[in-house]
Amino acid sequence: MGIRFNKKFSSFHLKNEQISYQIAIVDNKYLSHVYWGKAISESCRGSDFPIKDRSFSPNPAGDVTYGLSMNTLPQEYPGHNNGDYRESSFKLTYSDGSFSSQLVYDGYEIIKGKPAIDGLPHSYVSDSEGAETLIVKLKDESSECRINLIYTIFNNYPVITRSVSIENFGDESIQIDKLLSMSVDLDHSEFDCIQLPGAWGRERDLVRHPVYRGVHRIDSKRGTTSHTYQPFIALTNPHTTEDSGEVYGFHMVYSGEFVMNTEVTEYNQTRVQAGINPEHFRWTLNPGEHFVTPEVVMAYSDKGLNAFSQTLHNFYQNQLIRGTYQYKERPVLINNWEGTYFDFTEDKILEMADRAVELGVELFVLDDGWFGKRDDDTTSLGDWFVYDKKLPNSLKLLAEKIRAKGMKFGLWFEPEMISEESDLFKAHPDWVLKAEGRQPSKGRNQYILDYSQKAVRDNIASQLKKILDEVPIDYIKWDFNRNMSEIGSQSPGVSDGEVTHRYILGLYDLLEDLTTSYPDILWESCSGGGGRFDPGMLYYMPQTWTSDNTDAVARLEIQTGTSLVMPISSIGAHVSDVPNHQVNRWTSLDMRGHVAMSGNLGYELDPTKLSVFEKETVKRQINFYKKNRNLIQFGTFYRLKSPFDFNNETAWQFVDLEKSQSVVFYTVILDKSNQMRPRLKLKGLDSNKRYKISSYEGLFHGDELMNKGVYIDPPLGADQKQGSYQLNGDFRSTMIKVEEVR
Repeated sequence: MGIRFNKKFSSFHLKNEQISYQIAIVDNKYLSHVYWGKAISESCRGSDFPIKDRSFSPNPAGDVTYGLSMNTLPQEYPGHNNGDYRESSFKLTYSDGSFSSQLVYDGYEIIKGKPAIDGLPHSYVSDSEGAETLIVKLKDESSECRINLIYTIFNNYPVITRSVSIENFGDESIQIDKLLSMSVDLDHSEFDCIQLPGAWGRERDLVRHPVYRGVHRIDSKRGTTSHTYQPFIALTNPHTTEDSGEVYGFHMVYSGEFVMNTEVTEYNQTRVQAGINPEHFRWTLNPGEHFVTPEVVMAYSDKGLNAFSQTLHNFYQNQLIRGTYQYKERPVLINNWEGTYFDFTEDKILEMADRAVELGVELFVLDDGWFGKRDDDTTSLGDWFVYDKKLPNSLKLLAEKIRAKGMKFGLWFEPEMISEESDLFKAHPDWVLKAEGRQPSKGRNQYILDYSQKAVRDNIASQLKKILDEVPIDYIKWDFNRNMSEIGSQSPGVSDGEVTHRYILGLYDLLEDLTTSYPDILWESCSGGGGRFDPGMLYYMPQTWTSDNTDAVARLEIQTGTSLVMPISSIGAHVSDVPNHQVNRWTSLDMRGHVAMSGNLGYELDPTKLSVFEKETVKRQINFYKKNRNLIQFGTFYRLKSPFDFNNETAWQFVDLEKSQSVVFYTVILDKSNQMRPRLKLKGLDSNKRYKISSYEGLFHGDELMNKGVYIDPPLGADQKQGSYQLNGDFRSTMIKVEEVR
């Protein structure tokens, strides 16, 4: 177990019981990828890649093995302008204007545990025995800089993390034009690629396609990760399913602009890369300075996509999320946004709270509109003081009144933004993020604060801490409602090419301060919903508002795509009113409840307008969820039927660690006349245990439920009608509880 160096063959083997990762040093110079996959024996014989001369693939300068070419050798971190015509992993411009680089091996170090990455979110181990880290040192022979490749393998996960650091030992500055976090060359191209693209209101579609010749790129040029692409790709065997086949996944622990490349060459080799997007990046590395890239999580499964997701869920839950709420159950909340939008008073909020507590809600969240002079989205961002017109008796008194009713109190902020109509803008127009000589464009009637400036962060921290010190707050929803444009800083000495990364570093600095200063607050990140739902934010905030789209049908795809990479405990999901405010669709309250229960349950509506029947239904939902939320939030999750595969059906299952209890949600979107329901085969149970199922007679063995399955027909809701011959109705769902009988 751990990391071994074979001196005879000049090779490294990173291994645990689940995976192996092998690297070789070819010709005592060049770092070559050998193997990544299911664990293999301890032998590490060096590179077995066939070295053959190929036309138009030049050989490196100097005395090298005949046929060796950077253009065909599987590499770990390829250089720039050196005869490798594939995508480079870095580009440096030296003081003489040269940008040719070829890294050669210059030693290694193996250390116990996993070092922190200063200023950046990262996975961690609490015990140095839980992981080992390999640092491979590379140097550019024609310059005085060193690049270190940092690999960590964990004892209990089929996961390797990678990042890169660069040090300038010379007397002249070096310009970093591109510095990716990882690159790996695989020796074939028989893969499908899975990605999670999207847009506002339809985040994380699960898109799968064969890899193809050339470069396929996903990226963000928006300043942050954004709705458009999750910083994730996976390569799978073409026949990989939820339950079988290989998966190679790559996920960046970063919230800024990123790029991920998948390149297939003329020899059907596949190069995968991930790192900071070079589009808006140009960094000056002065003598004596170093720069560290964000971390990339590389996870492997040979048992299909469900096992791959479970690996990431467990890894992020145990080795990335921190703080009080790492394993703490999340409260059932109500958010007033879709119930009132900006139009509320203190009396209205208290009336909603009275009705909510009767339903069993545990947390009341006051959303946008409580600060400055905020009656719409054109004003007051940056002015984080109470709007006396709406809350004349103070925010503190409102929070205390809600807490006295038996609920916790939460509050919405958007601390990275500023309105032109605000006191802060009038005092500091120079704090707006904008390029020199350019007018900044608006998004949602707002500008972005320049978090690369410490004075800006200090001001926002001071405003927020004043509220957090005075008001009893249990939950913060931290929003970010536009992307960057005209990127630049008005601060002297900060070049445009450094702004996006310095902004993210500044954001992380502020989040580290606030989340550690107020550890008992449940912090939830948001960016117009799931626009910045990434592992970087998860390091500071243990959950995210998954999407502004609260429609139950739309959420089937959104939450399925999200579940591929994110733990269920991080997925915020709310029941909203009908017709839905985003898509104008009517769905049953049962279906809305079942979908929202499959994450961190909340409600986003006006409880004073619920009918007697709706109130009783909501009470039952909340009561059931409270009894089973530990199982749902922290159990093992399975996708039984994906809306991306089955289109009209979705089924999700949650199993506790002892395999003694399980909850299954099954949904039909549009019904069809006169058809049989298929059997639903469950997963994750103990074959030898006996179980009872709610609404089913008799007992079932685990192997019977998993191999044979059971018929499930969602019942009609109270607002649906029985057909002449069978049950009919759109947007129907059912929930079954599976319990071991001892």
